[in-house]
Amino acid sequence: MFTGLIEELGVIQQISRGENYARLVIKANKVTEDIQIGDSIAVNGVCLTVVNLKPFLLTAEVMAETLAKSNLSQLKSGHQVNLERPLRLTDRLGGHLVSGHVDDVGIIIDKKKNGIAVLITIRTSPQVMHYIVSKGSVAIDGTSLTVASVREDNFQVSLIPHTRQATNLGNKKPGEMVNLEVDIIGKYIEKFLTVSKKEEGISLDFLAAHGYT
Repeated sequence: MFTGLIEELGVIQQISRGENYARLVIKANKVTEDIQIGDSIAVNGVCLTVVNLKPFLLTAEVMAETLAKSNLSQLKSGHQVNLERPLRLTDRLGGHLVSGHVDDVGIIIDKKKNGIAVLITIRTSPQVMHYIVSKGSVAIDGTSLTVASVREDNFQVSLIPHTRQATNLGNKKPGEMVNLEVDIIGKYIEKFLTVSKKEEGISLDFLAAHGYT
């Protein structure tokens, strides 16, 4: 589990591709201080497993399904990636709960200045838009952000100067792909309400009518 507060910008040093996976070698300083082989690491919001470590270098493998559902398939040597280590029980939750399981990708369709901030507009699938609510939380390339406005097939977020400097979102341009993860709490609430609604239809009369006496 993660918070969506990016700890460091890593740089892709090497990408090797197998039949159904890719291996990423990432240059990083801070996040390599106390991680071990087998630990999780969020790369652009995708939870991956560290499979090799060298001084200031970490290696993670990406399976074919993850490549197909995220922007990790678009990475090239020299690209910056957002990095975050897993949340510890003693940490402050400054962002929101992020699982590292990307729901879908979105496409940046507009980017414009708004005072000291920058507004970016992202178009995505109806399945993701279903969970996007104004003033709610969304993880974009692993970065916890607040939704500024919502339209039928797109939404806006505002990037303050710190976010633009501390993450790779500041350099993103219209047409580029970003990873999206909606607020997991919203999913659980919807699931609970759906199950509760179904259970409301079960009564003693219903059970008797179906032979449960």
